[in-house]
Amino acid sequence: MKQSVLNLQNSIADALGEDVITSEVRFDELTIEISPSAALNAFQVLKNSLGFEQLIDLCGVDYLDFGQANWETMTAANQGFSRGVFDFEETSDDALDMERRFAVVYHLLSVQHNLRVRVKIYPELTSMPVVDSVIDIWNCANWFEREAFDLFGILFKGHPDLRRILTDYGFIGHPLRKDFPLTGHVEMRYDVDKGRVVYEPVTIENRVNVPKVIRKQSPENV
Repeated sequence: MKQSVLNLQNSIADALGEDVITSEVRFDELTIEISPSAALNAFQVLKNSLGFEQLIDLCGVDYLDFGQANWETMTAANQGFSRGVFDFEETSDDALDMERRFAVVYHLLSVQHNLRVRVKIYPELTSMPVVDSVIDIWNCANWFEREAFDLFGILFKGHPDLRRILTDYGFIGHPLRKDFPLTGHVEMRYDVDKGRVVYEPVTIENRVNVPKVIRKQSPENV
């Protein structure tokens, strides 16, 4: 484990104190978790006092069904590899009530110290995940936050122009949520008679492919 990473972990602990919920080093990378209420103050300290002047990336994460080994041979789900194509009429109550389902992950870089840190924030409410915008700290967060809103439905309080950036303005749902169907809810095509693009219910026929089981050959079968 690099001494520089351990020194950084101690420096952040001294600077942020109880604002740091967890602090962990894996593969020589430091990841800390900060509560949503303390995030803006913590980010100001990280930038101005510890030298993390650059926001490399900001992304959303959906931990729904995290850790389920559906692709392992002995524990594979019966639905097969195509189970994700089936439409979800509505998100289950368990998914809406799940604690710490969504997270916003920030990757920070200190050019002057040649150090990196990963910061996680878990919104308090799963039904309406909200965190503070960091645009006033790192202006480059503008489009990153719009992307996280578009794909995960995470709201950023204080964002000056929070709207979709990758999907259409009339798009329904957030496509990177784990309970969003792979086929989507609607399909789009150009209608010659109407002379415009039209949206229609998905007509893709669902298939179920059973996971292939590969077993080692026994000596008598060789």
